[in-house]
Amino acid sequence: MNTDRMNKLKKEWEAEEKIAHIHGWDFSHIHGRYEEEDDLPWDYRQVIDESRVDSMKLLDFDTGGGEFLLSIGHPFANTTATEGYPPNVELCKKELLPLGIDFKECDDASKIPFDDSSFDIILNRHGDFDPSENFRLLRPNGLFITEQVGSENDRDLVKMVLSDVPTPFPELKLSIQKRKFEEAGFEIVRADESFRPIRFYDVGAFVWFAHIIEWEFPGFSVDKCFDKLLEMQKEIDKRGFVEGTIHRYLIVAKKVVS
Repeated sequence: MNTDRMNKLKKEWEAEEKIAHIHGWDFSHIHGRYEEEDDLPWDYRQVIDESRVDSMKLLDFDTGGGEFLLSIGHPFANTTATEGYPPNVELCKKELLPLGIDFKECDDASKIPFDDSSFDIILNRHGDFDPSENFRLLRPNGLFITEQVGSENDRDLVKMVLSDVPTPFPELKLSIQKRKFEEAGFEIVRADESFRPIRFYDVGAFVWFAHIIEWEFPGFSVDKCFDKLLEMQKEIDKRGFVEGTIHRYLIVAKKVVS
């Protein structure tokens, strides 16, 4: 690769690095430039709809900007949400409160500010969770439905650009989490786990992504990882994409009271 192209690419990647931020949980900036979660063996929304009825009191914990929650179409009067990331907290106050959704700021999954047995269904997509706290919050036969990012998520991509980065959440595996829910008193209704491809069609999209998912790519920067990014570019020039692996798991757990 000649020097002119290398310099041009570095400027492009540094521009992506500079603007990397997220509004809610919105990845539209790299829409069409990467692909993931297109072929999971479950449809999270369908899993919810199979159990949800409008009369249920519903909590969405770690709602992000409320985008997914609003797409479900649950009656606002029966909908509650929490979020702890400050920019998203302000977004939720602006977007959710005027609709009549009960929104509270919360950044501790073990201390959620609601009374015992407040909800029929709790949703959690890619957020933090504490099985015992969810058991407390649910009514008898209530459901906790979660789709989670597993511990092996993007690990091959991390290794492409950063060496010796430890796994940030090693216990986020289906086998371990199922046991924790059962120990908290839940009956496991459904459990699935999947490893699927994630593809980036340009390195700039990867740079933006790595800065957004900073807990997976600690210390990443274009300057620090430039030689590794050039290797990625060579792979894209050859194959049209660079590929990693996502790790997802699904748990549907019922509060069983004897």
